[in-house]
Amino acid sequence: MLSEPSAATVRATLPAVGAAIGEITERFYARLFAAHPALLRDLFNRGNQAAGTQRQALAGSIAAFATHLLDHPDRRPDALLSRIAHKHASLGVAPEQYAVVHEHLFAALAEVLGEAVTPEVAAAWDEVYWLMAHALVAVEKRLYEESGATGPRPWEVVERIVESDDVVTFRVRPADGGQVRGVRAGQYVSVGVALPDGARQIRQYSLSGAPDGSVRQFSVKRVRGEGGTPDGEVSHHLHAHVRVGDVLDLSEPYGDLVLDGTDGTPLLLASAGIGVTPMVAMLADLAQRGHRAPVTVVHADRTPATHALRADHEAYAAKLPEASVHLWYEREAPEGAAEGLVDLTDVTVPAGTRAYLCGPLPFMRAVRAQLIAKGVAPADIHYEVFGPDLWLAAA
Repeated sequence: MLSEPSAATVRATLPAVGAAIGEITERFYARLFAAHPALLRDLFNRGNQAAGTQRQALAGSIAAFATHLLDHPDRRPDALLSRIAHKHASLGVAPEQYAVVHEHLFAALAEVLGEAVTPEVAAAWDEVYWLMAHALVAVEKRLYEESGATGPRPWEVVERIVESDDVVTFRVRPADGGQVRGVRAGQYVSVGVALPDGARQIRQYSLSGAPDGSVRQFSVKRVRGEGGTPDGEVSHHLHAHVRVGDVLDLSEPYGDLVLDGTDGTPLLLASAGIGVTPMVAMLADLAQRGHRAPVTVVHADRTPATHALRADHEAYAAKLPEASVHLWYEREAPEGAAEGLVDLTDVTVPAGTRAYLCGPLPFMRAVRAQLIAKGVAPADIHYEVFGPDLWLAAA
């Protein structure tokens, strides 16, 4: 994929670029938003920008893609590309925006590395960028064609359910009364809201109910700022202001954490906190389809009271003939649940299990390591990150 001269140059300069990639992405976003302030107002998550997590995710994805090109020149990192492409498609990213990103990213690269960015270095990293960009554009084009998406669509709130102090479920249907395309359990939608300062901010929320032909359901956890980070402005707006009869802009469903080809396959669905939402949808789908292979359900939460959708979580699992449920709570664990962090030592994981994880990154890393120790193949462990994907950035 990467030409031999460029591969040699990228290999030689990857340590320097990698060491400076955090500063490069910081300057990139500063340049981008100075030139295009509407992108920060109406597309990018302002909370992630303030916290710096989006910069870390971008840095991690660029470094991971470049490293993959060097280590596996004949294979694309399809899992990485798919995850990014689904997120981009849910936001409505257009092919022409990649040229805008290129302009400001390479200007930032030159600013930070200075004279080290020779014409040969610039050309090599330019090749890396466009290989990644063109691959993403191709995947996103396919996703748009499959979804039939022409942009966000207005959906009316028909039910609002308070799940816990910090989680509310919204059930919505098309405000235009039109047809609804199919959805796959585990997918998410982008939800756009108009905020008091005039910004139109967008967030992704997993669909948390069984696939339905006319109504979609998503659950929102109120994000409370910690350690100097701001409260989640969209989650607080949805909790405080959105009621039955209000209209929200939703994208078509996207996301690649889906149950493909799982008939007869043992499954493990592990979640923590609000990561339970796609797992509930998956369990509902498995129950509807009459899945008869073993399903191991693992969930961790602070207390039973903070376990959102707990009744649905347990009820759908109970409908599966070979399901086992394992719950951990940091405190106030009831009979039948454990107290503390997830420990799979005594949990039976059948051979050939395919695992799906969703929750905070430390939780998923710990569960993944325990599953691998139990013999689950790394290729059979799939995950979803809410917000910027920092798995690679933290690796």
